[in-house]
Amino acid sequence: MSIDDKAAEINIDEMTSRNFIEQIIAKDLADGSVGLVKTRFPPDPNGFLHIGHVKSILLNYGLAKKYGGQFNLRFDDTNPVKIKSEYIEAMIEDIHWLGADWEDRLFYASNYFPKMYEDAIKLIKKGKAYVSDLNADEIREYRGTLTETGKNDPGRDRSVEENLEQFTAMKDGKFSDGAKVLRAKIDMSSPNINMRDPVIYRIVHKPHNNTGDKWCIYPMYDFSHPIQDAIEGITHSICTLEFEDHRPLYEWVLNELEYNPAPQQIEFAKLFLTNVVTGKRYIRKLVEDGIVDGWDDPRLVSVAALRRRGFTPESLRFFVEICGVSKSQSSVDYAMLEYCIREDLKLKCPRMMAILDPIKLIIDNYPEGQTEEFVVPNNLENEALSERKVTFSRELYIDREDFMEEPPKKYFRLFPGNEVRLMNAYFVTCTGFEKDENGNITVVHAVYDPETRSGSGFNARKVKGTIHWVSAVSSVSAEVRLYENIIDEEKGVYNEDGSLNLNPNSLKILKDCRLESAFSTAKPFDRFQFVRNGYFCVDPKLTDADNLVFNRIVSLKSSFKIAPIT
Repeated sequence: MSIDDKAAEINIDEMTSRNFIEQIIAKDLADGSVGLVKTRFPPDPNGFLHIGHVKSILLNYGLAKKYGGQFNLRFDDTNPVKIKSEYIEAMIEDIHWLGADWEDRLFYASNYFPKMYEDAIKLIKKGKAYVSDLNADEIREYRGTLTETGKNDPGRDRSVEENLEQFTAMKDGKFSDGAKVLRAKIDMSSPNINMRDPVIYRIVHKPHNNTGDKWCIYPMYDFSHPIQDAIEGITHSICTLEFEDHRPLYEWVLNELEYNPAPQQIEFAKLFLTNVVTGKRYIRKLVEDGIVDGWDDPRLVSVAALRRRGFTPESLRFFVEICGVSKSQSSVDYAMLEYCIREDLKLKCPRMMAILDPIKLIIDNYPEGQTEEFVVPNNLENEALSERKVTFSRELYIDREDFMEEPPKKYFRLFPGNEVRLMNAYFVTCTGFEKDENGNITVVHAVYDPETRSGSGFNARKVKGTIHWVSAVSSVSAEVRLYENIIDEEKGVYNEDGSLNLNPNSLKILKDCRLESAFSTAKPFDRFQFVRNGYFCVDPKLTDADNLVFNRIVSLKSSFKIAPIT
């Protein structure tokens, strides 16, 4: 069963399993108020997408797909100060990778600037917008507080003619940044602060990524967003809960501009993941301070970072599915995300041997210069992954933790006099070891029993321990990177001064690990299970012809379990 099939299994009954957004859409379709469902994902291209965006992308795309509708990708590029082409390109790549398809429906808010300007003129002529001379601090002061109503802007009663003249002058570049703004005329005594004459246009003398120097005034999000939705015929404008208080303004704009039919805004709870960093300001500081090596550092939860670490689109879709959709804010344990990637990879990945902390094992009674090959299955749970050949030789590498000079009770691996099975090979008995001048064990010696060859049917005696190994003759060298959460889970996300509580052990780099020869053909993004160590992915950024680098996606162990559906 694929991970997508597993996700589908969660929805046992179609009628009872619909989330509240699906119930709204189903009702709209049933009563004919909506014909073709149209949704959109409207990112602001001022940074990189992260795990929270994944929920919104897949929700909007999934709704359109489920109801046979259309899905738009639209860049909300209304602020020329923060827009970068690299963000747009990265977002397009990320959204494609997640599996969302917008076909030929890629839009930019900046393409609608002429229409938005016309709509602003329309509001002025209706007496619903005016030019203000107040600066940002003064507007904030005049707005009032949650317990005190606002007071009217001195320019609120300007005539329509004067407002048109002033707004035209703003467009023609006759005023400096911040000198004037255009405000909607609504209600300065409204209990909803968003309705207290919000700013809908500001002056910004900066070339735009898409429109160049054509404009020096730019619409604010709360004004531009409903217009964009209306122009594109969006039926259900799905957004997160922080926009719930902005919905009256969204509806006011559409009503005053007489857009009909008008889109319906619906809010859902954001996806919060424990002990991760998603804030752009914090991530930017981590990058600038050299704590991470970029927005795609595998310790982050940007989409680019998750992809580089080795997460799959299927695992993220499964994660979003089991998190569900609601209006209640809650946090999801990072362990749930790890569970989803394990579930996806356990049948997809070949299970191969890699020695992360190698010491040499010499089998003294094995003929020098001789090698042999064992044919082993790539994944015992998935025969479709076929088999591979593993080279065996006199000198091998084993993990340092698989040998102890003086073992504790119930230690079943190698120690002097003990016999273990070398996985898929022979029984060996430890006969001794060597140390360097510092007392570190460098070589373990053993003898093998040729009668115990794997597959021979030998059952004369049993051993309690099995260890993995690679041939010293044919093994390949690799760098392996082990990750923990970048946040110290025990101390919480933030220090008292507001800084991040960083985990000093979030990255451990292991050099000259020894891997079986089949890894020599591994390519960027190839995924494997390292026996006993977890799931790993070839790093696409650091790997080259001379340097093979693996990121650990996730360890093998997990205490997380999906709660039964009731």
